[in-house]
Amino acid sequence: MQDPFTGAPTCLRGRELPGAAGRAALQDDHERRLAALARLRTAAAQCGVGADSDRDLVTLAEDDVALLEAAGPEWAELGAAIRAFRGWLPLRRLEDFGFPAAVDGENPLEEPNSRLRRIGGGVEAWAFAAPEDGGSVYKFYLPREGKSIGSAFGFSTGDETELRAEARLGDYRALLEKLLLIQALGGMAAEVVAVTPEGIVVAKQALGEPLPQGDDTSRVLPPELIEIPSRFLRADRDHPRLFFHGADGSGRARAWLVADLHARNLVRAADGMLRVIDLVAAPWPEPPGSALIAGWLDRVRENPHAGLLAAAADDEL
Repeated sequence: MQDPFTGAPTCLRGRELPGAAGRAALQDDHERRLAALARLRTAAAQCGVGADSDRDLVTLAEDDVALLEAAGPEWAELGAAIRAFRGWLPLRRLEDFGFPAAVDGENPLEEPNSRLRRIGGGVEAWAFAAPEDGGSVYKFYLPREGKSIGSAFGFSTGDETELRAEARLGDYRALLEKLLLIQALGGMAAEVVAVTPEGIVVAKQALGEPLPQGDDTSRVLPPELIEIPSRFLRADRDHPRLFFHGADGSGRARAWLVADLHARNLVRAADGMLRVIDLVAAPWPEPPGSALIAGWLDRVRENPHAGLLAAAADDEL
């Protein structure tokens, strides 16, 4: 299938869900996109290309350093890194999605669009349905306060708990990580379609049926999520859970805090399953906190049902 707005291949249309191979391919895309961003960051740093946020890197065009690529291997690598990243996150204009050109001080997403119908949105993104694509949902993540985008957790020492997690302005890496985690959790299939020169990230998801607002989702969350002992963490978003995905710097399973899993962030998909469409997340901090937290994390990596305290050997009782 072809996406009607970009002409690129797509495995999503309306309520249709990709099969196992399609989901695996989407997951691989998310991981390769993040790897390409990491390569781009490294190459830019080696060339001394200053960037006060990763938005400056995410929106780089292929010809931005073309004249400098012959200056040395570092610049050649930067050019190659830009082109590789553009393959995973192409630059597209808002006009490609039926919006008028952006004008300083105005939000073009508020303007009439004959190809997209607004169906919702919040602080992070505006959501539109595409009738010509069977109702597929296109989400436009807008930069906020200059060059921040989305939300991610920040950690601090808690008063009544060992750690406190508060949702704060995020960056482009955190947004791409969030979309990867949704996919890894078996959430609603999502493609990252484009980024605009203004820094708006466009993602596409299959259409699902919303849940009644206020529904209790605590008992229907993805089974891979692990409940966090209340003495360890207090978060300012609903249903904070621990999720292991990928590997950390030492090769162990990487721990993530995942939350904001309320009824508006789950939908019922065409296969009848409840699937996550949005969340707030962050890697668990390093160091992870007290020795008690560190020990618990090590145990639940191996056994998600491990208790708060390590079991004592019989000869120690």
